[in-house]
Amino acid sequence: MTLFDDVYPFYLQQRKVFVFDVSTVIVIVVFLTFAFTFLLIIPGIRGRARLYWMFRVLLSLIMGVVIVAVQFTGDWETGWVKANTSYKSFSHALVNVDIGLRVGLAGVNVTLRGNPLNQVNETIDYNEHFAWSFNADYDHSYSEALERGLPTPILYVAEKFTMQSPCSMHRQYRISSHYASATLWVAFCTWLISNMLFSMPVLVYGGYMLLVTGAFMIFSLLSFSTVRNSLMCPIQFGTAILRTGYGGSFWLVLVIGLLCFVAGISVVALHYFNLDLLKTFFDLHEDRAEDYQEMTEVYVNPHFVSKELSPSQPSKLNPNGI
Repeated sequence: MTLFDDVYPFYLQQRKVFVFDVSTVIVIVVFLTFAFTFLLIIPGIRGRARLYWMFRVLLSLIMGVVIVAVQFTGDWETGWVKANTSYKSFSHALVNVDIGLRVGLAGVNVTLRGNPLNQVNETIDYNEHFAWSFNADYDHSYSEALERGLPTPILYVAEKFTMQSPCSMHRQYRISSHYASATLWVAFCTWLISNMLFSMPVLVYGGYMLLVTGAFMIFSLLSFSTVRNSLMCPIQFGTAILRTGYGGSFWLVLVIGLLCFVAGISVVALHYFNLDLLKTFFDLHEDRAEDYQEMTEVYVNPHFVSKELSPSQPSKLNPNGI
């Protein structure tokens, strides 16, 4: 909120943080609750199985929280530029600002920060979010930004992603983001299936599903990166050009996808080359040994056996009762 002509304007649109918003925080809190709950019950697990369980559960939760959380982060593609540009329309005043662009799967964040913050009798510190999800109209958000009289650099960057823009950046980013989001949700489903299969004796199928999970995560990256291969209009402020590159969420998905591949290949390889070690790691070998012992070893009280056999002995010696 800034002072302009002695009036404090009221911004209707809620400003978002650069990377994290409420949805991301909720996802992280939910998975941290699962992890904390498991840490409370893990002392009841006996022997070395306790370490195996801790490693498996925490590793699986890390995979799951990344797959879900990156759906709501806004740093799949980021870029910053320093420029001397006009601040308001119909004004010749120039300001020295840092202009940032962060692209996520659900929209873009445009940041404007003065250098220093206080210039032209105002505090220049903006971070506006423009969504393009299925239930949000990007052009409508842009129209509201025009009505609210946001600074010219924010409107210039946001205008590049509108449907009326000749740059076609809206269509390219929105389609690629929707496909990336869809493949990540499929990866989340296969991650759930892999966890269910790991609780059964068919461990190798859990490894296969981990490979499928990693494959869908890589597919999401390929879908989002198709935008980089298309021609885009430059976002230029005088001689300064705002250039973007892959952000933290993109590289995080790549790391977790490769981790899924490594974990899946390890499970499949151990299944074919060292099945006993695999069962021990998943705490199935000892359980089966105990079950087998209970089924094979039968303890009979000799006292009851002698009682049952003593009346029958005369009949065996004289079957006719003579």
